Amino acid sequence: MAAAPTTAAPAAAPLDLAALIECRQRVADYDAVAPVVADPLKAVANGMQPLPQNNQFMSEYRLATPLTVFGQRTEYVAVSGASIMAILDVADPRPMAKTLALEDGVDNPDKFMAGREVVSRDVTDPRTGEPMIESIILSLSTVKTHPGKTLAGCTYSLDLPAEDEAPTGTPAAPAGALPPSVNTPPGGR
Repeated sequence: MAAAPTTAAPAAAPLDLAALIECRQRVADYDAVAPVVADPLKAVANGMQPLPQNNQFMSEYRLATPLTVFGQRTEYVAVSGASIMAILDVADPRPMAKTLALEDGVDNPDKFMAGREVVSRDVTDPRTGEPMIESIILSLSTVKTHPGKTLAGCTYSLDLPAEDEAPTGTPAAPAGALPPSVNTPPGGR
């Protein structure tokens, strides 16, 4: 008697690191990063070699295959909470910030930070039906642990609307299915 063929679980789609870093993805796409960076074997399977942690606020990885983001080639990325960043060999981030139309947040000899919200849209959490705001922020910064480098990347978040922005009446119907973590209502921001 022949054994029945086994069905393997579908493999997760590989992370599109360049798209994540350049803010070309959604919060649902960024959700796939957490399980990868939480497990060194999954990180390696995704082409990300974990590095010693030189900065307590971020985990760093060397890429098996370098990528190009914002016109710069890199072999290194960092993940910190809801942010994924390329570690670029750019000593002065100011020209890049200007090219990317970022607003300066901090600009002094010890620290530079600039950013801009590239996406802000009303969404509905499909699990709870709760209105949320999907926010995606592009930023550049310097950090003392990485002299001569610029961190460039994206922060992905779902936030509750401010009290004065809470919708009244019945919620708008979703405009269409998005990846599992969010649905976008018509007229979303």
